[in-house]
Amino acid sequence: MYAYARLTVSPSSSQFFKDDFVSLSCEEGDSSAGWTLRRNTTTDTKAKCGAGFGKPAGSSCNISYIDTLDSGVYWCESNQSTISNMVNLTVTGGSVILQSPVLPVMEGDDVTLLCKTKTTPSNLPAAFYKDGSLIRKQPTGHMTIQHVSRSDEGLYKCDISGHGESPSSWITVTDKPTTTPPPTTTTIPTAPDLTADSSLQLAFRIVLHLVVFSPYIISTLIMMSLYQCRARGNGISDSTKPTLPDQGLDNEHDDVITDVTTEYHF
Repeated sequence: MYAYARLTVSPSSSQFFKDDFVSLSCEEGDSSAGWTLRRNTTTDTKAKCGAGFGKPAGSSCNISYIDTLDSGVYWCESNQSTISNMVNLTVTGGSVILQSPVLPVMEGDDVTLLCKTKTTPSNLPAAFYKDGSLIRKQPTGHMTIQHVSRSDEGLYKCDISGHGESPSSWITVTDKPTTTPPPTTTTIPTAPDLTADSSLQLAFRIVLHLVVFSPYIISTLIMMSLYQCRARGNGISDSTKPTLPDQGLDNEHDDVITDVTTEYHF
């Protein structure tokens, strides 16, 4: 498992009144990494929880009475020097704060900003500003930005008439993760599959040749059979053929002999 931690803040806000209770927690991806909360402020650098500020409580660091000097950047760090996300906290001694997301906001989500005072109810009318320009005035003290986009990223503050103005806090908007389709796999045929395909192709070719050439072969065989039958029906054997010239010679010879014999006896 990779060493990773995520810093969270409770209550979830980037601004606090002086003397508020704040708990910062390192949500560990690997408990063996030994995560420790550290901070940079105007008075200290890479200060460790329990050594100058806060009280360790497991993977958390509790600050019972936060002070304006506690304003700064906080993060979790492992004993392998791996760090988590960073959080910027602002502590004010004034009477108005802007309660805004302490962690980056995902694009497309709704974000609610609350302008509140320390001693009075939080439903007082308030004016909200972005990058120094007035956005709108809300009668209930809170404003919702629907379907935030990267253009909503910026520096926000609020003002309650008769009570004062809050510090400014930066709101970060991150891109919405895209869903990637699962990788397609191509199945490569194995040797048996290739052999089977070749056999099928060979059988198909044989059948094709039989279908094409069978009529010619059958026609040829029929013609040969008819020719042989006709030859047998019209043929005459040598023993029955007439020998007319030979018989003529024999008759003449017999006549000569008869004549000679007759003349002798006379």
